[in-house]
Amino acid sequence: MNSKPHVCPVWVGYLLAHPIRKLFQNPERILASHIKPGMTVVDVGCAMGFFTIPAAEMVGKNGRVIAVDLQPKMLKELKKRARKAGVADRIQTRLCSAKSVGLSDLAEQVDVVLSIAMVHETPNPEGLLGELSRCLKPEGRLLVAEPRGHVSAAMFDDTLGWAAAAGLTTLERPSIGKSHSAWLAKPS
Repeated sequence: MNSKPHVCPVWVGYLLAHPIRKLFQNPERILASHIKPGMTVVDVGCAMGFFTIPAAEMVGKNGRVIAVDLQPKMLKELKKRARKAGVADRIQTRLCSAKSVGLSDLAEQVDVVLSIAMVHETPNPEGLLGELSRCLKPEGRLLVAEPRGHVSAAMFDDTLGWAAAAGLTTLERPSIGKSHSAWLAKPS
């Protein structure tokens, strides 16, 4: 997608976790029809948990959310916020590398993957989408949302093409504020 990916600075994570963001990107509205109690959800590029914590509330006591990020400080802040929200026991954090999100142990075990505002930051988006597809159960879903300010419509179309090459089909193109977005599915 881009030869020199840009990784979101930690200080921006505080802005991204601010409650005012719900005015244009409400996690409950975006996720409610896709996440159910007992599910396993992965939030890749979770930052400080703007989507992670609502997902943990939705999966309930018998579900789990695996929050993956490249930056230890993002994960540290996420853990603090999860404890405050009372859902820390449902969230497992994982530090990943720039080369892999490290989900090979979850092959075909994940119901939903969230990939919000991060595909454009990876050095190998095709490889990332392949890795995410492999962790999904048959009929599992992947939400890809990319910020319009960083990703053009043509670049997002490339992303959907790479997702298709990874075996994912587009289910819908929801309206998510300030983003190009798609819910994708792994066929059964």
